Amino acid sequence: MAKALVVFLHGVGSDGDDLAPIGQHWMPLLPDVVFAAPNAPYAFEQGFGYQWFSLTDVTVENRPQRVREARAAFDATLSEMMAQHDLANQWEKLILVGFSQGSIMALDALAEGRYPLAGVVAFSGRLAFDGALTPRPYTPALLIHGRADEVIPWRESESAALRLKSADVPTETLFEPTTGHTISSQGVMRAAAFIAQCLQD
Repeated sequence: MAKALVVFLHGVGSDGDDLAPIGQHWMPLLPDVVFAAPNAPYAFEQGFGYQWFSLTDVTVENRPQRVREARAAFDATLSEMMAQHDLANQWEKLILVGFSQGSIMALDALAEGRYPLAGVVAFSGRLAFDGALTPRPYTPALLIHGRADEVIPWRESESAALRLKSADVPTETLFEPTTGHTISSQGVMRAAAFIAQCLQD
């Protein structure tokens, strides 16, 4: 049986194939770990690909509600991935690795404390959570964001890190000076090292 499952959560207008190659790159670095890269449950309304929640008329004020409404389908996707890898309900073996909208969903699950996750990596994300944070103890987070990101400002991750730390979430950050709204090779390697550490604890 696998030691852990890493589930990649893609950004809006993309699909699971976008992040799956990272898992292939990590296989030699993370032995006994399996990887899954599902499609988000909803078709992207403004083009090709999929989305975790709708961006139509989304605002700072209504985004948290959109995320709440997306939780059931998001959690069902995670449960399906875990069942496919013979890890049903073993949430303590699950690590979420999100990008952009996928990171929003991963950080929401962490902030609400729905499951005792092994760890969360959020690339270019934000914490769209308007209530008091109620995380599970000991679930660590790594937030990576490019300072040149013109889609989601890097200060969203800075703000998220401060909120998570104030809720006693072990939180690490990496802010890359010249990286835009993408995942850099440096970020990929830092995330692999973080996941390895999560699985040693």
